[in-house]
Amino acid sequence: MAAPRAATALRTTLTAMAAAVLLAACAAPEFKQPQIATPAAFKEDQTLAAVQTASDGTRWKQGVPAERQARGEWWLAFNDPALTELIGEATKANANLAVAAARVKQARAIAGIAEADRIPQVGVNVGAQRNRASALSLSLPEGTPVAPGNVYQANLTASYEVDLFGRVSSNVSAARNDALAVEATYRSVLLSLQADVAQTYFMLRETDAELATLEQTVRLREESVHVNQRRYDLGDIGEFDLARARTELSTARAEAIGLQRQRTTNEHALAVLLGKPAASFTASVNPLQDSAFLPVIPAGLPSSLLERRPDIASAQRTMEASNARIGVAKSAMFPALTLNAAAGGTGDTVADIFKWSSRSWLLGALMSMPIIDGGRNKAAVTRSEAQLEESVATYRQSVLVAFAEVEDNLAGLRILSGQTQQIDEAVVSARRSADLAQKLYAAGRSSYLDLLDAQRNLATIERNAVQLRGNRAVTTVALIRALGGGWGEPEPQVAAN
Repeated sequence: MAAPRAATALRTTLTAMAAAVLLAACAAPEFKQPQIATPAAFKEDQTLAAVQTASDGTRWKQGVPAERQARGEWWLAFNDPALTELIGEATKANANLAVAAARVKQARAIAGIAEADRIPQVGVNVGAQRNRASALSLSLPEGTPVAPGNVYQANLTASYEVDLFGRVSSNVSAARNDALAVEATYRSVLLSLQADVAQTYFMLRETDAELATLEQTVRLREESVHVNQRRYDLGDIGEFDLARARTELSTARAEAIGLQRQRTTNEHALAVLLGKPAASFTASVNPLQDSAFLPVIPAGLPSSLLERRPDIASAQRTMEASNARIGVAKSAMFPALTLNAAAGGTGDTVADIFKWSSRSWLLGALMSMPIIDGGRNKAAVTRSEAQLEESVATYRQSVLVAFAEVEDNLAGLRILSGQTQQIDEAVVSARRSADLAQKLYAAGRSSYLDLLDAQRNLATIERNAVQLRGNRAVTTVALIRALGGGWGEPEPQVAAN
């Protein structure tokens, strides 16, 4: 008795082991988050002291996808109603954003198609036909007349694929993550659009401020030509000073015309972002006065960047979809079981279909699996594994680029702040120098070249100051974009009901 029992136990154990091996062989592998060397803090972050620590006293938190979290209307921090209006128009009418939105619809529809395989597929067949059989096919003597007849039928059919080896569930998981990746890409396009609008807007305002500075220089040059012309007519100066004054005036006017071209180009670029023809859009003149309106953006923790950046979230979801497709590829190497059922009626008239004697039904199960495929399915598994490796490398690269972009813009703001402080001091000194040069020239104690040099130096420094203000505004927007459209610690997600 002991031997049969031992044999039974052995068979049971071997059967369970074989089933476990088969299931493990074809199921999608467990997704493992790639290890990323995440620094504890940004090297260039000057606001680190203001970042709150976690409850356990550390500054680290494990990054998880949080691409759906609310990022807020970050542009409101600039307190500029015109900017807010422009971003609202772009969000409604930009063509690239509309393309991204359409792709989201497609991805969600594909996920819905994959979800449909989870439930039985039920259909109905209704038909009618008229035919006439030959006498010989009915085993009648040749020449026997056979009347044509009508056949009516109605059947209810159902089919269902039993998810033995995880093909359906893996395919659903892949489609869901694909849809989430496309949604994250949409949010990335939206963030890029908003940032592009803000940066183009500030570049336009910077150009307006430069034009205002140049127009002031042109007025000074015109006044200088007028004064020198009068002094030349009186014989106080030679023609050399008058010619130099006219040269400086023409040069200033040429620079102003060149800046008008730059302003027009920025205006056209803004029109495209707003989804408008360039010919129908005109931006009002609004010089960028100073940098006091710029918000201070805290970078937060590098680990939280993995949650805020929509492009990183897209790469994350693509990894998970690639991992699920390994399961789809492996399941093709194992049996597929499909259950089929049909029930209905067939009769010579429509009324006969519903008679009990006309009933018919069918129940069936079909199991299929490849035997010889020339290595097709094995190659498919290898391809899906390689696609996962590619998506992991893409994710790592996205993270590295994100960290670098934040560091770049933090460093840029720090350097620009120091430059602005120095250029502001230079403007004060240059204005004092130009004022003294004007008085000395009027008193006949210095040459006209000294006056021109002081005025030219002042104009150059004032334009540099304007350009620095514009660069600081553009770099602030770039930092917000690099941070994923927000800053500080991400807001906790609300659990779905």
